[in-house]
Amino acid sequence: MSTPLETVSADTPLVTAAEKMREKNISALLVTTAPPSIVTSTDILEAVAQGMDTSQVAVADVMTESVETVPPNLQLREAAAMMENFRISHLPVATDDYIGMISSTDITAYLS
Repeated sequence: MSTPLETVSADTPLVTAAEKMREKNISALLVTTAPPSIVTSTDILEAVAQGMDTSQVAVADVMTESVETVPPNLQLREAAAMMENFRISHLPVATDDYIGMISSTDITAYLS
């Protein structure tokens, strides 16, 4: 799991979210909406491929809304199965608050 959890607001320009991901060397940010959402480097790449001006497009325009979350004590194989079933690469980790993000890269690194 990657900690601390990096977040962004839904009205943040997409280019700012991309800069934050590059600065932190991560590929996803939790979007502070209710329920929580997520924006990934793949979302940003898709926006660029569609010709969107990432300085004018907000995170809300490309984010995935209402994402699945997992508790910190979830077994690794269960998290991997959820990612496979939902065809996702990131899961926010939460108790009463969000504490981190587990990615398919985290799982691969742990297993190797």
